Order: sequence, then structure tokens, then C-alpha cells
Amino acid sequence: MHPLELPFSRAGHDRAAHRRAEPDLVERLRADPRTRVLVLRGGRLAVVGQEPQRVALLPADEPARGADGSWAFLGEADGASYLSLVLPDGDEGPPQGADGWAGLRQVVLGQSAALAAAEPDVVLVHGLSVAAVALAGWHATHRRCGRCGAETTVVQAGWARRCAVDDRETYPRTDPAVIMAVVDDADRLLLGHAATWPTGRFSTLAGFVEAGEAPEDSVRREVAEETGVMVGTAPGDVVYRGSQAWPFPSSLMLGFRARAVSTAVQTDDEEVTDARWFTRDDLLAEVTSGAVGLPGRHSIARALIEEWYGAELPVV
Repeated sequence: MHPLELPFSRAGHDRAAHRRAEPDLVERLRADPRTRVLVLRGGRLAVVGQEPQRVALLPADEPARGADGSWAFLGEADGASYLSLVLPDGDEGPPQGADGWAGLRQVVLGQSAALAAAEPDVVLVHGLSVAAVALAGWHATHRRCGRCGAETTVVQAGWARRCAVDDRETYPRTDPAVIMAVVDDADRLLLGHAATWPTGRFSTLAGFVEAGEAPEDSVRREVAEETGVMVGTAPGDVVYRGSQAWPFPSSLMLGFRARAVSTAVQTDDEEVTDARWFTRDDLLAEVTSGAVGLPGRHSIARALIEEWYGAELPVV
């Protein structure tokens, strides 16, 4: 099997991490006319155009006029540097040079065809946007030291925070989660319905990796906990298929195909309230009729389902 091609997992820029410790890096880049800036507010990106909207890449002096926000260095590409600017929450309109605000999912869905074709400019902006949204989310929840509670300040060009009391630096963290297409020996796919989802929505099972746990063991544990189905322990029973950054707010989705060695379903009725085995004909019929809704095309869940199915499924 070839690796999955996934949104939120492509980048066309060099993060240039070696530059983050340079003195006054952000200030110097803000004065460089080649520098471009992605602007965020409330987790949404400044965009230009109508459908499909595109993330605005603004000259560094445009969004900075009168702006009180947090800057970060995202990286470099083709001789240009890229920054992000997170503006305080509020009802203000977009910065000069932009037409509005849009969430990352909305932007990616609008440019799904261009991403699938790996158009260089789109891939570049997409990778920058994923990094900017993830970094902004981390800063919003780590303004104080996790050890002593003192306020922290931004250092390393936006890639760390330092405690003013114990001089300890903290860095952005990513939470690994497994997501799996569970298939039985009859080649049926197991999908579950989460307690918080609308009626009829089904997706692959998923869960966070626990402390000290290998991802493959997480696959087996989560499937058993949520549905009572047992996944095999032989080599090849859990196969890695690809990963997807998921900055909502800070996950890394690790995708797997797993072979079930039992088929009796008993949901936990807390996280998962329904789980069913689907043949390809069953799934196509129920999706087409609207009885079953699947995750969006921007998700690794959809990619895992369609990889098993062997083609794209309709969006109803």
C-alpha cells in the first residue's frame, strides 16, 4: 500500500529552526520588504477573495499598523521569510489587504483540488497556515508556567515561552492520537458513532496514546474499549498508513489499518454509542441515501475509509 496523501500534512517551506535564536529576528524580518505575514484572530486566518478563499500573505508593514499582537517566525521559502501575527480577540474587521476571516478547515476544503494536485504555491501557504494555527493555539493556553504559575514571555522567535521566575523554557507540545480502519476477515469495515455527533454520522475509531504506550498498543486498546472488538497481535495486524497534523488544538493523528480477530460489537455507550460493520455495498447505499454521514475530505478518517473502499465516496 502506498502512503496516504493527506491535507494538513504537506509543507512547502523550510522552518529554518536554526534561526530562531538570532537576536531580534522578528524585528529585522518585519523591516524586510520581502517578508510576508499570515494574520490570525480567534483561531481564524485573514483571507482574500471569494470562494475559494485564499490565505492572505501580507507585507509586514500592512497588518502591523496600530496592531498589538504576538509575532512568530514560521520559516523561509524561495528567498522570502514568513511570519505570523496573532491579533487580540475582538470584532474588528480584517487587516488592510485582506477581505475577511476564515477557519483553516474552510480554507483547505476550498482548495482541496489544488492541494491534491500539489500546486507549489498552495502547498506552501497551506503548510504555513497549519503551523501558524497550531502555534497560536499553544500560546493561547500556555501564558503561565506549568511549574510555578508565573507569567511567561515569548522567546525563540515565537517557538518557546520562558518563565520569569525559574528561567525555564517550555515548547509547543503535540498530542499523539491513533485513528484506525478496522477490517475483519470478511473485508468489512468497522465504523463508530460518537455520543456527541449528529444522528447518522459514522467514522473510524480513534483515541489518544497514553503515557508509556506504543501507538500499535493504543490501536488495540481503543478498539477494545470502545467497541469490544479485539485486534490481532500478530505481525501485520496493525499497519501504519500515514499521519496528519490536526491543530484543533494540538493533535497528531497516526493512521493505521487494523485486522479484527473478533466481530461481536459491544459499545462503551460513553464515548461510542453505536458501532457497525459495513460492506462496500452497504456503505455506498447508506451514504448515497443520506442515512450515514462520513467525515469531511480534509480528514485522515475519510482517507482511511476511502482507501478501504477503493474509491471516493459521494459527499451528500
